[in-house]
Amino acid sequence: MAKILVLNGPNLNLLGDREPDYYGHTTLEEINQLLSKIAKDAGHALTHYQSNAEHELVEQVQKAMREHVDFIIINPAAFTHTSIALRDALSATSIPFIEVHLSNIFAREPERRHSLLADLAVGIVAGFGGASYLLALEALVRHLKSRAG
Repeated sequence: MAKILVLNGPNLNLLGDREPDYYGHTTLEEINQLLSKIAKDAGHALTHYQSNAEHELVEQVQKAMREHVDFIIINPAAFTHTSIALRDALSATSIPFIEVHLSNIFAREPERRHSLLADLAVGIVAGFGGASYLLALEALVRHLKSRAG
């Protein structure tokens, strides 16, 4: 059984209401409930956390190391493009992670086309709305199975 942490950055608490053309109508709570069920059915434990504050996300990454979390799925939102602190935390803990985005950040405004985390990530899933999380979890489960033998 793997311990999985799903981290969500700023403004993702507004999913379902915020710019539905980019982000869809599904709420973060709906996504979290579905991820938890899928992870449990696959024999894994999943927790989730959302914050609008950079330092709280950094604290969660550090806490994940102390709690021996095996894998992180992270949607850093705007911190994707700005947070060296979040990058440093992910690098320092060496916890493998998948970067997730609801929209295709590479097809958006120029300032959104660069990720400070991408080169550290096991992979990136972007552009599929709420399904991006499901695809990331599916990839994570397959990755864990391949590592197990």
